[in-house]
This record gives sequence, C-alpha cells and structure tokens, in this order.
Amino acid sequence: MADEIDLQRLWGLLVDHRWLIIGTTFIALCLGVAYALLATPIYKADALLQVEDKQGGVPGFSELNELFTEESSADAEIQIIRSRMVLGEIIDQLQLDIRIAPDRAPFIGGFGAPDPAPEFVPKPLFAGYRDSETFVTIKSFQVPENLEGKVFTLIEENGQPALYLEEQKVGSAPLGTPITSEDKRIVLELGEWEYGEEPLTLVHQTRADAVNKLRGRLSVSEQGKATGIIGMSITGPHKGRIRSILDSISETYLLQNIKRMSAEAENSLDFLDEQLPEIKEKLTGAEEKLNAYRLKSESVDLSLETQSVLERLVAIEAKINELKIKESEVSARFTREHPAYRTLIQQRGSLIQEKDELNKQIKELPETQQEVLRLMRDVEVNQEIYVGLLNKVQELRIMKAGTVGSVRIIDKALVQPEPVKPKKALIAILAAMLGAMGSVGLVLLKAAFNRGIESPEQLEEQGISVYASIPLSEHQQKVDRVEALKRRRKRKKDKDPIPLLSLSDPNDLAVEALRSLRTSLHFAMMEASNKVLMVSGPSPGVGKSFVSANLAAVLAQTGQKVVVVDGDMRKGHMHRFFENRNDAGLSDYLSGQVEQSLIVQSTQMENLSFISRGQVPPNPSELLMHDRFKALMESLSAQYDIVLVDTPPILAVTDAAIVGQLAGSSLIVTRFGVNSVKEVDITLTRFAQNNVEIKGAILNCMERRASNEYGYYNYAYGNDA
Repeated sequence: MADEIDLQRLWGLLVDHRWLIIGTTFIALCLGVAYALLATPIYKADALLQVEDKQGGVPGFSELNELFTEESSADAEIQIIRSRMVLGEIIDQLQLDIRIAPDRAPFIGGFGAPDPAPEFVPKPLFAGYRDSETFVTIKSFQVPENLEGKVFTLIEENGQPALYLEEQKVGSAPLGTPITSEDKRIVLELGEWEYGEEPLTLVHQTRADAVNKLRGRLSVSEQGKATGIIGMSITGPHKGRIRSILDSISETYLLQNIKRMSAEAENSLDFLDEQLPEIKEKLTGAEEKLNAYRLKSESVDLSLETQSVLERLVAIEAKINELKIKESEVSARFTREHPAYRTLIQQRGSLIQEKDELNKQIKELPETQQEVLRLMRDVEVNQEIYVGLLNKVQELRIMKAGTVGSVRIIDKALVQPEPVKPKKALIAILAAMLGAMGSVGLVLLKAAFNRGIESPEQLEEQGISVYASIPLSEHQQKVDRVEALKRRRKRKKDKDPIPLLSLSDPNDLAVEALRSLRTSLHFAMMEASNKVLMVSGPSPGVGKSFVSANLAAVLAQTGQKVVVVDGDMRKGHMHRFFENRNDAGLSDYLSGQVEQSLIVQSTQMENLSFISRGQVPPNPSELLMHDRFKALMESLSAQYDIVLVDTPPILAVTDAAIVGQLAGSSLIVTRFGVNSVKEVDITLTRFAQNNVEIKGAILNCMERRASNEYGYYNYAYGNDA
C-alpha cells in the first residue's frame, strides 16, 4: 500500500546520510559546549521564612489578644511578598531601577574587555559599574516619565563626566556637582568616578519594568502543605547582589508584617484618644452639677438601699459603654450578621433591660433623692468610663510596643557555591540531540520531497524497460571535480578534452554496465529497421553525452565499425571526449557548406569515427528536417555497423523527435535522483506523439545507498568481481 511506511528505506536513508548527521551533531555539540563555557554563570540565593498564627503581643491581655487574632494563609503572604508594596520598596532602597553598563556589542563585546571586578567586595554595587579600569556609582538619577526606559550615554569630556541622550548632549559638570539638563527635568548625581576607555549606557527603567524584572527572578513558594514555611529564592549573575536583594526582601516583608499587625492597635488607640476628651468633659460637668445641687439642698445623704441601686446602675452603665466601644471596633471587622457582632448586641440588650428596671425603682424614691441619685450616677458612670478608657489606652500602647509580628526569618539569604545555570552537561546533551534530530529531520524532509528515480523497479512498474543501470563512477567523479575546479579558476576552456572513462579506467563498474548494455543492444537492434541508434534524455545534465561516448567506445572494442554523431547542434560537446576539432561538423554539412567526407573524423580508437556538431546554427531543428540529414544517415548506415546519434533533451527542444524519425532504435538516459518517473513518462509521451518508439531507458549514475537495495547489490557484485 502507498500509505505504508517503509522502515527499511527510512533506516537506509539515515545510513546514507550518516556523515551529515554525525557532522551536524558534532557541530551542534561543539556549539553547545562553547555556549556552556562562555555563557555568564547564574547563581541562586535562597532564604526561609515562617508564617505563624497571628497572636497578641502581650501576655495577660487575653481579651484584646482575642480581638486582634486572625489567621493569615501562606498563599496570601506569598502574594504580599511578590506585591509592588514590598518589591517597590526594595527597588527604591537598592536603586534597582537604574541600570548602567558598558556600551558593548552583544555576545562578542566581552572579548578583549577589561577584567571584571572581584566578586567579594565590602558592599554589593547596584546603581553603578565596576571592573579593573572603571568604577562609577550613581547617587540619584531623575528623568521625566517620557524618558524612562531611554538609553543615555555617559562619557568623559575634558576630564569631567558628560551625559548624552542619543546624539544630543544633556549636560556635563565636575564631579560632585549634579549634571542637570537645561529644563531641570534630568538630574544625574554621581558618587565615585573612575572612567575607563568604554562609554557607559545609563537607563532609568519604569517602575513597572523594574518590579516585573525583579518579580521574574524571584521565586516564592510554601514548603510542604499547610506548614507555614515559605521558601524564597532569586537568581542572578552576581552573588553579592542577589544575597543583598533577598535579605532586603525578607527584612522589608518582616517590618511591614509587624507594622500591619500593630496598625490594628493603633487604630483602636486613635479611636480612644478621640473619646477621652469628650468623656473627661462629661465627667467634669457631672461633678460640677452634683456639687452645685448639694450646696443648694444643703447635702443629702443616700440611704443604704439607694446607695446599692446607684452602684448597680453605675456598673450597668459602664458595661453598656464598654460594649459600645467593642461594637465600634467589631463593626470595622465584621458585618452585623457575624456571631461576634450578634453576641454584643444581645449583651447590650440585656443590660439595657436591666437598666430600665432599676430606673423604675428610682422613680419610687423621693424627688430629692432621685435628683441626687441621678447626679451621682452621672458622676460615677463617667468616672468609671473615663478610668476604663485610660486603662484600655495603656493596654493598647503596651500591646503595640510588644508586637513581634507573625513572621520570623528562619534562614537568611545564602548563595549556592555552584551556578545553577548554565547546566553544562545538560546543554551539551541537548545541543547534540537537537543537532541529531535536526539533521535527521532534514534528511527525511528532503527524501519526502525528492521525487527522483532511485531504482530501476520504479520505471519498470510504469511499463518502461530499463536496459542498463550505470553506477556512479568514482573515477569520473574525480575528473568532474578537477573540471569544476578549473572552471572556477577560469582555466577551463570548452575545447579542453575530457578523458574517456572506457579508456582511462576500463575496469570501472560504469564501463562494465555499458558492456552489459552493449550486449542488450546487440539483440535489440537485430530487429531494427536500420543501424541508427538515437540517445536522448528528458532534461540536461543527465549524463547523456557521457553514456553515448563511452557506449560507442565499448561497441568499437568488439570490432564493430561505429560512428558517433553529435546531434546537439546547440550545446553539444562530444568532440571533447574524442579530442577532435569542432571546425566543421554536422551543422556545416546540413547547411551545405562542406561535404560529408570532410566532417567524418577519426579518433584515437580503432573502428570508431566521429562527427562533431559544427558551428552553432540559428535554426538547428530546420537543418535536421532537411533531406541532407536523411541522406547522411543512409550513407553512414551503409558504411558503419552502428550509427550512434547523441541528441538534445526532448523536453527542452524538438530535435530528438526529428532525429527519432530516422532512427531504427532509440534510448533515453535518465539520472538517478534527478529525473522523476512522471518526467520520464512525459518524455515517452512526447516521443510517442511524434511516432518515435523508445525501446527503453538507461538509469545513469546509480549511487550505492543503503536505502537502495538494487544499487547496493550492484556495487557489491562489481566489487566482488
């Protein structure tokens, strides 16, 4: 079936292209190793935090502790660590939004650059650059929003720093004086200044870019499930920098956690501080009213029963006011449907009901005692509330001062001694694998799109007889390479001879294949109408002239008289195989310029004659249709045993179809891997349309490939012979 995958052929393709695959894999491996050795090493620093359940700051104040207790999930804390609130503060602290570096070409710019600064320095350098020649630090760099992300250039002019934006000079100033633009919108203040030979690029990143880049390098995750242990890690090329950045993140997060927890107590303190003056004023007013009434009524003492009612009433009023304070705090945290909120409402309702009952008892007392009781109640209630608020304020202040937060740093930042990237062994392996897979894919893709003939069976399946399969000659390949080299050096001329393989290397397998073709032709031409043998092909470059010349030579070696006619009057070069001149040839005879006796030339081989193409005419097809060509064929057939005519490719010009009308036998030459079966089929159709019968095909330049069993066994047989 056409859809079946021929695994044997696929394996053969890989074997055939093994040197391409091995070479590509080796090159990819070398590139991977070079990258692994030359790439900037990336280090990793890690730290460990613990998030505990939120607890009150001071033992002994259990009621307040319960109020401010709230659990914080590790996921929420991770998001806080990665937030702009934390990372933005780190960027401001360390000036990570300022980037300064030498102006070098990517990748190759590092070659020949000054040696880098020592890794271990007293303090990691962030807004600055340092190597063996240059040391520049930046105190501040301010640019307008529209210039954030733009590249500035910092150089030295006349012994002092100068700042440029593209080609426009921003300004320059002596060290210690800020460089300021004319509109005062760009301000650069330098610290250290030891300028080397390379200009420096200076960029003030946008806050969003700086945060995103820092966030991209930062990894935060919970260690285990519901453990509350958070691991943080960050990567970068400088050990000191990543250690400082990670420690700063830990400390900033810890401080904001403490601040966040103490903020609740601070809010309560703000509320109580607002209430204290008001309660103090009420207390003072109540005391003044009580004293004034006593003076007016000349002091009225309360009975023991009335005194007891007063104490109970004062206690209830104090509890009601305390519940009001709690309600104001709880309402900021929960809705009215929350159980804690509903409990407060129920407690206050019970106290109000009890207060109403006491008020009924008070109404039964004499009017004077009622008034004294009411005034004393106001004094004692306000006094109780005032003292209670003072106590709460003190408790909250103690709690705020004692807040330790729910986070603690377990491990400070530690940089791993070995770089985490690049992983040299892994990169080398991956590079080799990619090289191998890429080359294999290229081979298979090329094979998938290659429709060239690779075995005689492909032609025979289409009903095309294959008279011979001529292997690719190694000797001829060497000759062709020399020819190509001479041509590139412009030392090769069209009249230079081409060695005839049948003479220079008669034991070559290609010559053996031509001898086999000679035998097949002997029987095929016995039934032919004449002795004329035409050799053509579908397209140029298939080796048609090579086959014709060497076939004529092996035919002549059997004692047959053979004449070779170069019928390609356009680009024929058969004369180069026989070291003959091309002064007078077929075109000259057909145009009536010379006689037949002057165009037939002898060769270095006995029984082999040759007729060159002659001068290139303007009308080759018309000359072939002249009666002189028919007369020439008849004359040569009478004098020679075989008249071999080499013609141009049929799909290019029509000359072969004209010659084929006079040929008793016709063959076409196809090339391995070049011509497709469809191309050969079109060739046969073109000849059939002109009533030219093609006896068969010659498959030229068969290569020894593992994917081609025929070619493989052909070579193996030839080598054994």
